[in-house]
Amino acid sequence: MSKTKVIIAGCGIAGPVLAIFLKGKGYEPVVYERLEKPTEQGLSMCLQPNGLRVLSLIPGFCAKIVGLQLKNLFFCSSLSEDEGLLAETDAPSMLPELVGPGMCVLGVHRATFCRTLVEEAESHGVQIVWGHQVVGLTQSEDSVELAFANGKTDTASFVVGCDGLHSNTRISLFGEEKADFTGLTQTGGSSPTPKAYLNRPGVTNIYGNGAHMVFYQVNEKQTSWAVTLQEPEAKETWRAMDEERQREFRESRFNKWGFGGGELVSNAKTIVKYGLYDRPELKTWHKDRVVLLGDAAHPTSPHLGQGANQAFEDIYHLVRLLAKHNPSGEAPSTSLLSTIFTEFEQRRIPRTSALVKGARQQGENRVLHGVPACKKRNDAIREMYMDGSTLADSYKQAYSEPFEQGKSEI
Repeated sequence: MSKTKVIIAGCGIAGPVLAIFLKGKGYEPVVYERLEKPTEQGLSMCLQPNGLRVLSLIPGFCAKIVGLQLKNLFFCSSLSEDEGLLAETDAPSMLPELVGPGMCVLGVHRATFCRTLVEEAESHGVQIVWGHQVVGLTQSEDSVELAFANGKTDTASFVVGCDGLHSNTRISLFGEEKADFTGLTQTGGSSPTPKAYLNRPGVTNIYGNGAHMVFYQVNEKQTSWAVTLQEPEAKETWRAMDEERQREFRESRFNKWGFGGGELVSNAKTIVKYGLYDRPELKTWHKDRVVLLGDAAHPTSPHLGQGANQAFEDIYHLVRLLAKHNPSGEAPSTSLLSTIFTEFEQRRIPRTSALVKGARQQGENRVLHGVPACKKRNDAIREMYMDGSTLADSYKQAYSEPFEQGKSEI
């Protein structure tokens, strides 16, 4: 009997991982990606314990990830009226003890991680088809036909849209809608790690008046950084700024920031700028035989570092529910898919919606204007990190998802 074919739209972060799990459950996933090859765009990301717990279910995969374990948190103020170190903690180094062996925060270069995902998916026999952009879909009683911009079509039992913030799968299901610009932009790059941080891998936040900078190492030599500002809308193209604008940013006020921030800005080889977006909450992520996942369903601004990690949580629960309701992997009816997708949404929408709102709020709290407001923020950071037990409790709560260590249902 032929295996049930599933089309996955998008070969970014979520698509290859979902395909690996579906392949392991007896389905025949095919991943279609609009780009001609794995992306070289994007800066970096933090893999956190909730995401790593899902990735660890792929035998041997975590050992292949190129990145650096981030063991410290540093909080600094560049405000001339209140300049200095606000707080530091090595709490991330205690994550294996708090939430399970192998659990940590891992800084990775985004493009390198994407290539690793593609290689892993292909090693599992997953077919990835490049240069195919979804432009429409037609559903029937027992299948879905996808149409691509190059005029080709393909048909599968069901479709999972993993095609990101600008998801054409989402548009095909629910119509065109404008992404919500959060009012914030980020300008960032990758630079040689300052000497002060070479033996102290961690995440550093620098707070200024109307600006915030975050940076962390992605390997032994390189650090990724981003400055968040409240500015007019800038499209999320991920392309480098022109040479003149890059020069202007290298010579801006940020190259005078201490704590390693200025050094990173001055030494960046390439600088990119992009707007930060999210989207209104959807009440449902599916229609008949098509379902959305990851940024296609709940795109978020990056201030909590949970975008990719939430996509991995989505994958775990979708695969768990397919295994629960369709253990044979046979071609499911539309009614059965509706049961699976509805239960999936009921589990995931409340959590992801709260995190999208929390990320937007975190961004607004970081980029405050005026000395009084900035001093108040600085005092709150000092107080927050005085008690290590509070942070430990928050880690346990945040990183207990999507399943308890050693109790995976897939």
